[in-house]
Amino acid sequence: MADTITIRSDAETEHAVDVLTRDGGSRSAAIRQAVLEAAQRRERAAAMRRAALRLPLGEPDGIDVAAEISRERGEERQ
Repeated sequence: MADTITIRSDAETEHAVDVLTRDGGSRSAAIRQAVLEAAQRRERAAAMRRAALRLPLGEPDGIDVAAEISRERGEERQ
């Protein structure tokens, strides 16, 4: 048997549930689906962050970004 989850809703949450149940679905099914979809989005985002962190940085191009920004700002002030 599944556990029961209790939430305290506010006006924004109630509006969201109303939107999710406009097709005639139950509140329980809508909330369950929303929780599952939110978890899937978080897992995908975490996987994308991990993949990005594994990307090779490549070779340095020899440009000192801080020096370039400082030089450009100096030129703008003149």
